[in-house]
Amino acid sequence: MEELVLELKKEIIEVLNLEEMKPEEIDSEAPLFGEGLGLDSIDALELIVLLEKKYGIRLSDASEGKTIFTSVSSIAKFVAANRKK
Repeated sequence: MEELVLELKKEIIEVLNLEEMKPEEIDSEAPLFGEGLGLDSIDALELIVLLEKKYGIRLSDASEGKTIFTSVSSIAKFVAANRKK
């Protein structure tokens, strides 16, 4: 799971153009939205596209995004359970 968390951190940095950040600077348990990383709704769409392209995962319900995108760890758990690629 640690490998997947690190991979996701790198992908998040790349997809969201956070070049000034390093993967180790992102707390795996910190909130992604609001405090924590401070992402917004546009960033959420980018993360959804990332999951679809890289892991073959489609969100069936937009409301499930709130629990999936809580933290990098929660994304990793979801990807591990649902990845198709």
